[in-house]
Amino acid sequence: MAESRAERRARRALIEATEGSEEKKSSKKSKSSQDAKGKAKAKRPSSHRSEDKASQARTKRPHKDSVSPARKAVDPKSPCSIMRACGGCTALNRPYKKQLATKQVAMEELFAELCEREGIAVDPIRGMGVTLGDPGKYPAPRGFRHKAATPFAPGKEGAVRCGFFERGTHKIVAVPECPVEAPGARQILNGIAREAERLHIPAFNEDKHLGLLRYAVVRCGWRTDQVMVTLVTAQRDLPHAQEFFEAVAALDPHIVTVAQNINGRPGNAILGEETRIVYGAECMRDQLLGCEFDISPTAFYQTNPQQTELLYQLAIDGMDLQQGNILMDAYCGSGTIGLCAAKDAQDRGVGIMLLGVERNPAGIADARRNAELNDLTRSAWFMADDATDYILDAADNNERVDVLSIDPPRAGSTPEFLEAACALKPHRITYISCNPVTQERDLHQLLDGGYRLLKITPVDMFPHTDHTETVAILERR
Repeated sequence: MAESRAERRARRALIEATEGSEEKKSSKKSKSSQDAKGKAKAKRPSSHRSEDKASQARTKRPHKDSVSPARKAVDPKSPCSIMRACGGCTALNRPYKKQLATKQVAMEELFAELCEREGIAVDPIRGMGVTLGDPGKYPAPRGFRHKAATPFAPGKEGAVRCGFFERGTHKIVAVPECPVEAPGARQILNGIAREAERLHIPAFNEDKHLGLLRYAVVRCGWRTDQVMVTLVTAQRDLPHAQEFFEAVAALDPHIVTVAQNINGRPGNAILGEETRIVYGAECMRDQLLGCEFDISPTAFYQTNPQQTELLYQLAIDGMDLQQGNILMDAYCGSGTIGLCAAKDAQDRGVGIMLLGVERNPAGIADARRNAELNDLTRSAWFMADDATDYILDAADNNERVDVLSIDPPRAGSTPEFLEAACALKPHRITYISCNPVTQERDLHQLLDGGYRLLKITPVDMFPHTDHTETVAILERR
């Protein structure tokens, strides 16, 4: 007898609980996500997507000390005075061409077995404004991170410290400015600390679990000049709250939204479950590939929008959408990939139906609003559900999906999801990954399930780091 949906949930919860205990035992042996030798040991947790994969990973470091004095530049010619202490951009001093070449080699090594099996080669990595192999001078990317964040920590005599965590610790390094963040973002974050200090709003102490102000997140529009600020506090009530919120809003004339997120839980997770708007509009607005998007404070939205357009266009080209196709956008977030694909098809005179699935209700609310913004409500439908649960039910009911778009969290997809994806038999699958190691693992299951790999293209979403994203295009055999 086939399992019911509730039984499947219970079975998966048991599996995940077992895997979670195994992960704790093996955590000391874990390696970098770019280490090809660790690919076979990648774990498969649930399909829940973090709000910002790159920035969440950056904050999760061993907790040692709470504060550290700002570091002076070792090299006055360095593009960043604190790069050695911060550790966020370890390759900032390396020529961009060499950075891309190093990432290319890593991806070719990681996907060597799959490429040999399929008789293809990894495409040249697509960098910011350049593809590896292009002649001429390569750029030095700056100002591309349109999301910036800071933790807060108490200093002496009521001071509020902010900045980055020093590499490998929870010591805060002061950041006067950051060359890879959007202009003005770091000044807003530093201004928040000054206003909190002025109004005697204490910073949160991780060791004692005392204080109020924990984090701040600034998101800047790329094709718009709008800015959104999210203040993360340990509790809802703050002293001089309204004055504080208005002071934050006044830090930059482009701020359209100030939100308060309440996170009283211990641990490194930035966001809590409750969010409320305390100033301005409910969302900020930006544009990608000719589409307009409203972004709420907790919904996922890519950090580097310039490379996001490239990433999404590679996936859209690989979809090869035809008249009457049904496109399923799994892990859809705010609906960005699916809606950009639907708009592209519409502009070509091709009518398709878009189905988006996302676990985060805030993301689904944004996706539905974004469908209205882009006049796609008649051809787009969004569902708040776990992607694995939904696709299992779709496979059980023999629902039709012609093209499947996957953009899972760093942990990759789940065996159940991939098995159901193969059972649905879409003629094309596009798989965007922020963690090529788990993508490489998942691709093996898709190939065993009846697909062939047509293309694998690396994209440099975060220059000066070891992070690489990839787009894989698969076709039913």
